[in-house]
Amino acid sequence: MVLKKTVYSLLGTLLTSATFLAQAQAPAPAEIKIGVVTFLSGPAASPFGVPARNAAELMIEKFNAGAVPAPYNQKGIGGAPIKMVLIDESGTSTSVVTEYRNLVQREKVDLVVGYISSGNCLAVAPVAEELKTITMLFDCGTPRIFEEGKKDYVFRASNHATADSVGAALYLKSIKPNIKNYGGINQNYAWGQDSWKDFDGAMKVLFPQSKVTTSQMPKLFAGQYNAEISALMSSKSDVVHTSFWSGDLEAFILQSVPRGLYKSSTVVLTTGETAMYRLASKIPDGTVIGARGPYGVLAPKSALNDWYRENFTDRYNTPPNYAAYQMTHSLMAVKLAWEKAQAANNGARPTADQVAAAMRGMSYEGPGGVHKFALGNGHQAVSETAYGRTKMVKGQMTIVDVKRFPAEQVMPPEGIKSEDWIAKGFKK
Repeated sequence: MVLKKTVYSLLGTLLTSATFLAQAQAPAPAEIKIGVVTFLSGPAASPFGVPARNAAELMIEKFNAGAVPAPYNQKGIGGAPIKMVLIDESGTSTSVVTEYRNLVQREKVDLVVGYISSGNCLAVAPVAEELKTITMLFDCGTPRIFEEGKKDYVFRASNHATADSVGAALYLKSIKPNIKNYGGINQNYAWGQDSWKDFDGAMKVLFPQSKVTTSQMPKLFAGQYNAEISALMSSKSDVVHTSFWSGDLEAFILQSVPRGLYKSSTVVLTTGETAMYRLASKIPDGTVIGARGPYGVLAPKSALNDWYRENFTDRYNTPPNYAAYQMTHSLMAVKLAWEKAQAANNGARPTADQVAAAMRGMSYEGPGGVHKFALGNGHQAVSETAYGRTKMVKGQMTIVDVKRFPAEQVMPPEGIKSEDWIAKGFKK
């Protein structure tokens, strides 16, 4: 009997040891490589690219630690650690496409999250389709990405530019219902052209008696706008619209405020939230400010938003602007879709096609509220948008008179191009 017990004990020890050794020798989950592309140099870096990079670094670190609130609390993505491969977006569209190919073919990234410039997004999208690589466009706004052809692997986790322009016109209607004329200054490339076209169309619907006074289209990153500001001043416009971003936005503010443009016109800065903190003392009260959606100071109150703002601010000593929010939303969306696809694949690593299928039509919630991939065959997300007006309070820039507009008011329905939807008076 004693011998029998001893044998059982030895067998138990051996089995336990074998189990331990098997667990110790089991391969760790293969890492998931994410290519992150944003401006790290040039005029777009400071207001856009660096906050977006910071958001990516913060969120990937938190994801890997399993330290993000549910449903994002599984470590890494599906248990696999995330490795970020960071690339500077600066350069020509040709060089940006070359860098994209290098990410996929040399670095062997599993997916790409990136791109601020609409021109770069238009250039990269067909290459992503060619290489069959999940690519999440995090900031660029041109509606043409999904309105000019079906995509299988390209997604965008936030509204396109139509929401910014239509939201701005709706906001003006709510605060200034008797506008007689309006002018604009926008960059002469895809983003600026699309933004002005949509704003002009929306104003014609909401203010049918109003007229365009002037539309200025300087080249991207021109930097000096004295002639254009003179034209705007001479136009005596009730409203001046601009979708300027990055250094162009800051240069325009610094050059136009001293000349009194904001005293004679209501100025609408559709991307103005990024300049709020850097130029707080320069932006006059009453300036209409957008954040390309419900982001930054216009983000809705929620526990997830509180967690995000606190962690970002503690780490970088500044609140996250809308570029940071968009990067965070994009990473959250790809994490959820990958994990959804992995679960459907019995826990095995999913293919790009499986991840795309899981993301298509998906709803998710980020610090900027609930978003749904509802347009572009389920590849283009929609959400509410918001606008407000600046007001300096005790030396601090604040936003007042905030109004929110649901997705169905600012984004076209599935299957209808933005331009056609606006021209038909926003009819479904």
